[in-house]
Amino acid sequence: MAKLERKRVVVTGVGAITPLGNTSAEFWAGLMASRSGVGPITQFDTARYACRIAAEVKGFNPLDFMTAKQAKRMDRCAHFAIAASKQALTDANFEINELNAEQVGVVIGTGIGGLKSLEDQHRVYLSQGPERCSPFMIPMMLANMASGLTAIQVGAKGPNSCPVTACATGANAIGDALRFIQQGFAQAMLCGGTEAAITPLTVAGFAAARGLSIRNDQPEQASRPFDRDRDGFVLGEGAGVLLVEDLDSALNRGARIYAEVVGYGLTCDAYHMTAPNPSGVEMARAMQLALKDAHLQPEQVNYINAHATSTPTGDPIETLAIKKALGEHAYQVAISSTKSMTGHLLGAAGGIEAVATVLAITNNRIPPTINLTNLDADCDLDYVPNLSREQTIQVALSNSFGFGGHNATLAFGKWNY
Repeated sequence: MAKLERKRVVVTGVGAITPLGNTSAEFWAGLMASRSGVGPITQFDTARYACRIAAEVKGFNPLDFMTAKQAKRMDRCAHFAIAASKQALTDANFEINELNAEQVGVVIGTGIGGLKSLEDQHRVYLSQGPERCSPFMIPMMLANMASGLTAIQVGAKGPNSCPVTACATGANAIGDALRFIQQGFAQAMLCGGTEAAITPLTVAGFAAARGLSIRNDQPEQASRPFDRDRDGFVLGEGAGVLLVEDLDSALNRGARIYAEVVGYGLTCDAYHMTAPNPSGVEMARAMQLALKDAHLQPEQVNYINAHATSTPTGDPIETLAIKKALGEHAYQVAISSTKSMTGHLLGAAGGIEAVATVLAITNNRIPPTINLTNLDADCDLDYVPNLSREQTIQVALSNSFGFGGHNATLAFGKWNY
């Protein structure tokens, strides 16, 4: 049997709900202004917490995207997913209708899911008894409901799934969507990640694991990837969604193309439940596999949106992995961590960082790594410190690495007409 030629896949729409703003334009403007989205936690009382800061979404109103009745029956992470997805469709000028609904799918993942709903309902259970729990508690807490409810809201009847791979989730969702289109299962996909995990239990758990920054008196400076004085990551929330399409479909309808999704690599450390392998070998292999998938050489990479969460161990290991993946060319590549401004959105990180990466390609401008004032001795690459940089980007990688040893890399290329 003859081997079918693999379909090409392009990004035609972006949507973003982030700590820097609730549209992709606001998000991008915040990145270019080197602005931090981190501040004191307002969603619950943090008096007993060692960590009292996070990168919260501000001014978001779910009623801009759904009815009050619908919003009441969903968790905040679903609100974010639906909002970002509707933005991406509008941005792409893409209409889902009876003729194409079966060819449009949704893959939106989340690392934590509807934990806020679970925590709220557990308090109801303890204080008022089991009979007072909401009949919507289970669907509100299920991780897959962000993807499922998005499909219901927009009418997408194609492939629908929800990867849950911790902090690699958003990147895995986009990679899965790429494969669905390449293999002919769909013509277009909404894909990315969502998270709304700034909750009492989540913050308590990450703090107990000593993963969070406790720079409470200087929240805007707390997320500082690659910096010698970093003390942990800052929890963030939001959603980032791409609309990706079969190239022929996009060209036929005259769509604006942001970038092409050219490669995807994923590996597992098989090492430890939370710590990355100190050698960085499987992180490096994820990058190498993405380049191989794209038929690209390391020397063709211009920019890497790093996973770099601002943890003492993770940032130097990723630096080592980049060197292993790219060799000497690693020293010629611009690298930045947008988590320095957004905090770490866990399962949504890969989604908003993919949005940042395709906008960087489109605008030929690299977001900075802010708060980088004292470079760690083990972090000796070009991290675009503190200010954005104008630079033509032909090929960019976006890295996402999660608890459990999940490693995912997406490769994007400039679309040349």
